[in-house]
Amino acid sequence: MHDTGDAAGLTLRLAASRPIPLDLALRIAPGELLALVGPSGAGKSTVLRCIAGLHRAEQGRITSAGTTWFDAANGESLPPHRRAVGLVFQDYALFPHMTAAANVLAAMGHLPKSERPDRVRDLFAMVHLSGLEDRRPAELSGGQQQRVAVARALARDPAILLLDEPFSAVDRATRRRLQAELASLRRSLAIPILLVTHDLEEALALADRMVVMHRGRGLQTGTPAALLTRPASAEVARLLDLRNLFQGRVEHHTADATFLRWGDTLLEAAPAPSFLPGTPVDWLVAGSGVVLHRRGRPSAGERENPVPARVVDLLAMGEEARLTLDVGDRQGGTLGFSMPLHAALRNGLAAGEGCTVSLLRDAIHLMPAGRTA
Repeated sequence: MHDTGDAAGLTLRLAASRPIPLDLALRIAPGELLALVGPSGAGKSTVLRCIAGLHRAEQGRITSAGTTWFDAANGESLPPHRRAVGLVFQDYALFPHMTAAANVLAAMGHLPKSERPDRVRDLFAMVHLSGLEDRRPAELSGGQQQRVAVARALARDPAILLLDEPFSAVDRATRRRLQAELASLRRSLAIPILLVTHDLEEALALADRMVVMHRGRGLQTGTPAALLTRPASAEVARLLDLRNLFQGRVEHHTADATFLRWGDTLLEAAPAPSFLPGTPVDWLVAGSGVVLHRRGRPSAGERENPVPARVVDLLAMGEEARLTLDVGDRQGGTLGFSMPLHAALRNGLAAGEGCTVSLLRDAIHLMPAGRTA
């Protein structure tokens, strides 16, 4: 183990061809929550296991706060117990025969015995479990067990907190409550936090940045807002379950716009000069960039890229209407967006009805063509 002089936080570069392919580089700053998202089998949990020392990649390097934990080139690999990692598992992994307090105490071997009771009390208060220290896991709800698991992970005074699908085993209401508690708790933690989740809403709610993974590769890293509106490729867009993904061809550029040929329609988009005229592209438009033409009440924004459409489906979700439109896309793609239910009904929208929408130019995003899945 040696000090590398690297910046604080966690830096990781992993590569492997087998048994589990990996190709990922990331850096997590102190106090930052980074989410790894992607389908099952993408390699997300393997990354956590590599950081914790439970799996060794063929190639790569991991440093934490300037200290090397793993360096394949030099044959260095600290054993798990020497890595300051707090790990919260999907299934909690609590000792069933021990009380909640004893489960947390088990992670405090690095502290003098005289300091442990106060530390347990502080941790239970931090995770909103004061008064439940003497209960065994079977006497706690799923959400309470997960809070004990978080307290135990923090009891190690870790240099990084790893969360592996931490809320997937509880019901939706409990999951949302635990997410809110984690969002509050992390404000008091000055360590990197790495969250593995398949729940995109969870990542959007909690993460400062996200990494989209597929088949062991890190495809794109960015803020949730950037990934949702500016995915690097159609592959990333599909992995994020983004709607309104189409194919087109760049027609020409002007000083302040790029024109896109989509079937028989010419669309104006924000300038994208890196795509040469004639270049095939994938493109998407955010749902927030779809504007319904109001019957009898046109507005200025409706002049942007008007597109005739027919309602395929209108799903009422409380006071919101989720609309799916047939826009004549030659590949069969549909256009989806949401609007207030009362406005949809006032405009006579229903399955089979015709309408016109505008695609706002600044909401249109171009990507290199490619149908990799």
